[in-house]
Amino acid sequence: MQSALAFLDEWWPHAAAVLTVALSVVASGHVLLDKRDNRSAVAWVGLIWLAPVVGSLLYLLLGVNRIQRRAVALRSGRPVIATRPEPAPSAPAPIPATATHLESLTTLVQHLTGRRLTAGNTITPLVDGDAAYPAMIAAIDAAQTSVAFSTYIFDNDPAGRLFLDALERAVKRGVAVRVLVDAVGARYSWPTPIFSLLRRRRIPAAAFGRTVLPWRVTYFNLRNHRKLLVVDGRVGFTGGMNIRVGHMVALKPRSPVQDLHFRLEGPVVAHLAQIFAEDWGFTRREVLSGDAWFPSLDGTGRVTARGLADGPDEDLDPCRFTRLGALSCARDWVRIVTPYFVPDSDLLTELAITAMRGVRVEIVLPAVNNLLLVHWAATSQLWQVLGRGCRVYYAPPPFDHTKLMLVDGAWALVGSSNWDARSLRLNFEFDVECYDTALVEELDRLVDAKLAQARPVTLENVNSRSLAIKLRDGIARLAAPYL
Repeated sequence: MQSALAFLDEWWPHAAAVLTVALSVVASGHVLLDKRDNRSAVAWVGLIWLAPVVGSLLYLLLGVNRIQRRAVALRSGRPVIATRPEPAPSAPAPIPATATHLESLTTLVQHLTGRRLTAGNTITPLVDGDAAYPAMIAAIDAAQTSVAFSTYIFDNDPAGRLFLDALERAVKRGVAVRVLVDAVGARYSWPTPIFSLLRRRRIPAAAFGRTVLPWRVTYFNLRNHRKLLVVDGRVGFTGGMNIRVGHMVALKPRSPVQDLHFRLEGPVVAHLAQIFAEDWGFTRREVLSGDAWFPSLDGTGRVTARGLADGPDEDLDPCRFTRLGALSCARDWVRIVTPYFVPDSDLLTELAITAMRGVRVEIVLPAVNNLLLVHWAATSQLWQVLGRGCRVYYAPPPFDHTKLMLVDGAWALVGSSNWDARSLRLNFEFDVECYDTALVEELDRLVDAKLAQARPVTLENVNSRSLAIKLRDGIARLAAPYL
């Protein structure tokens, strides 16, 4: 017995060292084979070797994309949507005469998404929850056949209860209702999560990425950030707005949040319905089919539009590549409004090149951010765009959660994705590209209103930070691949 203990006492450090090295080698190998982004790969490999065991465990929990493999397996094994086939267009969807230089962008996004541009859409901006929530609830109350509702955050608060009441009324009328809430986003509501109330009211609902097992915490890092509402397959809503009372700015909530949402009618609504059906089928393995979910859609307006779904299960990066393509095509001006600005090196380079080509590039960020670490990381990168001619502005409180990109008075990108790694590589997102001068002019006026109250950020402002603040922001920037 004593000899066995002596043997273990002598050899266990060597065994532990061998196992630690083996674990680091295996984890690093997985990073090299699995990670497409070089910065992310370098960061993970560095963490794995600089923090033995801990780094490997963090990568196992937060870095391994199990959702991609599960999605591929599920979608190859059985259908998750049964949609009405898109009719072959008799002619390409029209784009404004002032946007002919963006034709290559339409081709790019076609390759990225596999979806055709749709003509004849009506897209209406809705500012803050004060305009968006009543319009969404009115649509639910008018539903006759189906309501498909997906959101990241669905709070149990006055705003959430307005939607609960409307969804319950729809269920009682015999409308087919499906509600999908991200499992992590649902936990924002405390102490009573929204799912308890959904179940109590017999509203069919599911949690995206739900897990109770410790080793399934990976889903914490791969969230469904999409915001979709489709009523009767004909009226859609999307944008950046969650369901929480903070968006009802007119009520003067404790933590007000500005945001922008959109009401859509026309053929592009089918793109919203398809993405919801895929997410619902992925989560519940129920196929949504028939005219209740996918009716024939006629043109209602003049906007040419297309939906862009992005996520860690995509081979390409549609939202990221679309931004790169739009910047490279821009001739006159680009306007960007985003709450979180931590772009990768490719986007930073393209922004700089666009400005140096003589294009006016304006970036509007919140002066006070709800995520301090992201704000610090963004500040540490601003010199890379300010020093190349981009113009950056800080919009005053309340916190602005708007996500918007405008190009040359003819093209807009709206939806749920931000200018950061989490949105463009880790989350499931949904954006809509829009071609229409009248719509872009209306959105341009909204940006003008923000700029009228904003203050410009100069390279001198960034360089004049104290050494301690620069170091703090630089450390935050190192975490950019994880943000």
